[in-house]
Amino acid sequence: MSGAALGIEIVVVFFLALFLLHRYGDFRKQQRMVLFGTLLAWYLCFLIVFILPLDVSTTIYKQCKIDHEGPSPANDTPANTSVTPTERSKLKPCYKPWSYIPDGIMPVFWRVVYWTSQCLTWLLLPFMQSYARSGGFSITGKIKTALIENAIYYGTYLLIFGSLLIYVAVHPNWHLSWYELQTIGITAANTWGLFLLVLLLGYGLVEIPRSYWNASRHGHLLIKTYFKASKLMTEKADAEENLEDVMEEVRKVSESIKYNHPLRKFIDTILRKCPVEYQEKMGRNMDDYEDFDDKQNTYPSEKSLVKLHKQVIYAVQRHNRTRVQWQILLQQAVHLEDVAKNETSTTHQFVHSFPPPEPPGWFSRYLYTPTVEWFWECLVRCWFYRLLSVVLMLFSVAVVWSECTFFSTRPVLSLFAVFIQLAERDYNYLYIEMACFVTIFFLCTCVYSTVFRIRVFNYYYLASHHQTDAYSLQFSGMLFCRLTPPLCLNFLGLIHMDSAISHQQKEQTAYTSIMGSMRVLSFIANGFYIYYPMLIVLLCIATYFSLGTRCLNLLGFQQFVGDSEMTSDLIDEGKELIRREKRKRQRTEDGENRRREWKERYGNHRDDHAARNRTSHELKETSYSDTVTPANARQAKYSRSGRDGMELLQDAEPLDFNEALTDDGVEAEPSRHAGGRYLSMSSSQSRIFDDV
Repeated sequence: MSGAALGIEIVVVFFLALFLLHRYGDFRKQQRMVLFGTLLAWYLCFLIVFILPLDVSTTIYKQCKIDHEGPSPANDTPANTSVTPTERSKLKPCYKPWSYIPDGIMPVFWRVVYWTSQCLTWLLLPFMQSYARSGGFSITGKIKTALIENAIYYGTYLLIFGSLLIYVAVHPNWHLSWYELQTIGITAANTWGLFLLVLLLGYGLVEIPRSYWNASRHGHLLIKTYFKASKLMTEKADAEENLEDVMEEVRKVSESIKYNHPLRKFIDTILRKCPVEYQEKMGRNMDDYEDFDDKQNTYPSEKSLVKLHKQVIYAVQRHNRTRVQWQILLQQAVHLEDVAKNETSTTHQFVHSFPPPEPPGWFSRYLYTPTVEWFWECLVRCWFYRLLSVVLMLFSVAVVWSECTFFSTRPVLSLFAVFIQLAERDYNYLYIEMACFVTIFFLCTCVYSTVFRIRVFNYYYLASHHQTDAYSLQFSGMLFCRLTPPLCLNFLGLIHMDSAISHQQKEQTAYTSIMGSMRVLSFIANGFYIYYPMLIVLLCIATYFSLGTRCLNLLGFQQFVGDSEMTSDLIDEGKELIRREKRKRQRTEDGENRRREWKERYGNHRDDHAARNRTSHELKETSYSDTVTPANARQAKYSRSGRDGMELLQDAEPLDFNEALTDDGVEAEPSRHAGGRYLSMSSSQSRIFDDV
């Protein structure tokens, strides 16, 4: 099994990152460069989370070997041994862990993973982010815009790194080397990440257990869904209005710039980004040809078209996102109302207000039956969420306590360090790896879930069902790459496996050796890294009492506060919106049922009547052809051909006069779609009957 566990986890983590990217991104519409950069960033961050427990178990095995062998004769200093010769005779024999990784693999692995992720988050992803957000029409224009936007961004990093470099250079006892420069860069990146990490972790440690507890209260969850519906409808209306304004501006620009204008190709690029219905409307109005040189009109510049292109991309993406979110929220509200109705059911059969859009599969037919669904939705689910909430709350308390006491090594006060050291005595490597993975996974869940819930004035937002734009995907990749290394380093401090914090002479993990010795900057290692995580207590208290939500509500931002009059009004408005949408869906479903019943009732009679008429008609033609004389054969032939001609005319489809015909009158113009959808008009040439 040497290295097999590492290879398996590398493959599994890749498919996990690919699944999440497929859920939030869109493989068909978004640029390949954006998808590849986001996938690589997520993949590297998840690798750190999943591989670090293997590094911990391998390090414990190495420490066991050192404790049994003792200090080497060449080096009498007990550098890494943690036991005395008397205690060494009482130690249990060392067992190699099932996931043991040979020497030399983990340092190279961590070096590749860490420095690749740091290059992505500090250099490539910000540039790619500006490139994807740019409204330029060429690669050169997008690159130029990205460089200008990131000039201040990169300048800030150089200023911070230069300040730390000067601090180290003027110190009389320090001599700069490549290793120390590398450590300064890592320390600066981890300090920035730890600063943001504590803020996000303080919110997630309280909000995640509370969210599961509130999910067990169907009434509270339904009221909050009404509140979200009211807010989302306002955002949806705003997005539709913004899209209408942008499309109107596109229409004016499209009408002013005709086919043979040099800027027409930019207009075609903008029109291809518009929704199909707007393309059809604009396509109908583009039949008139006008030479732009005949009139002295004022035309927009290329810079203004770049700005318009950027507005179109953002408006279309926001409109699609709010539309999909509204449908998802509507389904949640209908489902919660169904749960409230079925709670008082005596038949113990879950009844839906509307049938599912897809036919039930084998899982719904044989396992998840209406009876099982009723017991899960109305009885078991609420208690399961309450139990899960209590477990998560205990985890949160353990994390807060350990963050405040992990610097104490004698006695050991950190709960996670106690658990790992107890398992270390028996060399239970499987328990050590599972405990490390569960702890890191919980910390990552608290941090990453907070990242996924962040909304900065609707400019950055991660939405599932393929509705996340390229800018938000890359921004999330940047945050993951900046938060994961300090999070894992903080975890190693919680279990006392980081000597820079615990000040113990023990074998270091390969991950810690890549991070370098924080003692180069003692005021960070002995001050900021130890005392700043204690701020998490204040953040948890503020989150528990919803101080941030109440402050935003006082400032005019609509937040869900139970004792607020604004919240009550929005709940009533959302309830009415859901009722209106249910009536609309009910009318649509009733109309489809009536059409289906009409087709089933009269469709067969109509088919039988048509078949009888066709049979009698063939019999008449057969009898006529048998009785016709040779002299009348030619007349019958012409009458038959005339009748066939009339049938062909009746079967022919009506002409679409919206389609422009070529000079031959047979082939349609290639630049016009049959359905009216606009495509490029730049290459069309004038003909004599264009105005007809």
